Amino acid sequence: MMRYFRFACSLVVVLSCVLSFVAGGLCQEKVDLETISRIRYEGFRDSKVMELASGLMDSIGERLTGSPNMKRANEWTRDQLTAMGLSNAHLEPWGPFGRGWANQYINVRMTSPDIVPLLVYAKAWTPGTNGVVSGKCVRATIEDKKDFDKYRGKLAGTIVILGPDAEVKTITEAPFKRLSDDDLAKISDYEIPGERPAFRMAEIAKRRQFVKDLNQFFTDEKVLAVIDHSRGTAGGGTVFVQSGGSFKTGETTTVPQLTMASEHWSRIARLLQQKKDVTLELNVANTFYDDDPMQYDTIAEIPGNDKKDEIVMLGAHLDSWHAGTGATDNGAGTIVMMEAVRILKALDIHPRRTIRIGLWSGEEEGLLGSQGYVEHHFGSRPPMDDPNMKGMPTLLRRDAGSVTVKPEQAKVSAYFNVDNGSGKIRGVYLQENEAVAPIFEAWMRPFKDLGMTTLSMRNTGGTDHLSFDAAGIPGFQFIQDPIEYETRTHHSNMDVYDRLQPEDLKQISVIVASFVYDAAMRDQMLPRKPIEKALPREPEKKEE
Repeated sequence: MMRYFRFACSLVVVLSCVLSFVAGGLCQEKVDLETISRIRYEGFRDSKVMELASGLMDSIGERLTGSPNMKRANEWTRDQLTAMGLSNAHLEPWGPFGRGWANQYINVRMTSPDIVPLLVYAKAWTPGTNGVVSGKCVRATIEDKKDFDKYRGKLAGTIVILGPDAEVKTITEAPFKRLSDDDLAKISDYEIPGERPAFRMAEIAKRRQFVKDLNQFFTDEKVLAVIDHSRGTAGGGTVFVQSGGSFKTGETTTVPQLTMASEHWSRIARLLQQKKDVTLELNVANTFYDDDPMQYDTIAEIPGNDKKDEIVMLGAHLDSWHAGTGATDNGAGTIVMMEAVRILKALDIHPRRTIRIGLWSGEEEGLLGSQGYVEHHFGSRPPMDDPNMKGMPTLLRRDAGSVTVKPEQAKVSAYFNVDNGSGKIRGVYLQENEAVAPIFEAWMRPFKDLGMTTLSMRNTGGTDHLSFDAAGIPGFQFIQDPIEYETRTHHSNMDVYDRLQPEDLKQISVIVASFVYDAAMRDQMLPRKPIEKALPREPEKKEE
């Protein structure tokens, strides 16, 4: 009878444990709440995140890949991480990338029919004017190569006002947003992939080829400069600026290109529509840098103990576009990852696994820095014979072939990434890795009071976690409040220190430090999902 009683009690305990695991993974998943409390105290009471922000955004500024400021940022982050007490802080090369570029000076004004300064920015990887130049404006709308004939022989010596009409609307909805409970519920619902055709790189290649053809057309027509308008409808002095030419050696466009505030561009377009002459005066100084074709990622570590050959990684991209100072994209991600490892070092935590931080360059040009790092250390796909892919990483190109993993890949437990602005963390995208859900549910529970409540099986794209995910390493991007990321700061002249949310950055730093700590101390590595299969190569289509 007593034996039966003991057996029954044991069975109840086992069943309770199983049910508890199913409900939230709490029976098997241990959470060191004492250490989490210490992390919270350090992160909220003695935060250094805004000091890091000023050092990166104010003292260094924009960080276009290949620019002198990017090199300064690499060296500054390396030195900061060393000062925090991290080991093996160094710059790791990848590439070759191509040409560096920076803008030193720009002044554009209308001289006829009125004299007025204009709000305008140089587009990356385009040349300057080599001094002051002046010319009449011509309006052009060119959507494909068939439109070239309409303007052939009519543009020499002119400034082309390029693009469709700019649409500027009154702001009727708040540009600042936090995720509501309904928003989070929608994100947590998995979207079953539809039957629509898979996204193909061929469309991107086609668009890139058109840009090359368009730049060559302007060169052949001896255009003085090309000016388009900022994207979006909000206007108000926010100018979204990216590149106008290729960073690849031998593919540099020869015509200066600029992006103008929509309201200023529209004034010129209306005057031209009224058949009035418009003359602009331009003075643009840009510099190309060819001294080092390689670019660099900043890497540093907190050494592990009994599982020191295993690694937990965290990272963000350090590079930015050039019109602002890259505060929310992605200075915010950089400084919270640096603050997370600072917190762990300040608490003198000795992790079982080695904790490694990576701050990537080349993200804005196609996750190039993180792809280069993963290909060097963890796994890669075969090279491609496409001329546009010469020297480029192929890890994210499933049509390149299957992934070949390296021994070091098996030693990485997880990679955590932040790259969606300055808004606080509300949850985690699981990238369809169902097995980590009960684990993250337990890790997330201590931060319910900070607004972190949501796990989503969805895949999210466009950030460096994809490079790790492609090589079969559990890679995760956090769900964040959008704040004003898309409406004001993303790739714009308003992406500056003042748009950062200090309290949100503290919250992010604390949560990241805790997740990294949990992963580094766990008995087992995080479970993995299968590596995505290769796709058949799309047959080349002859251009009509």
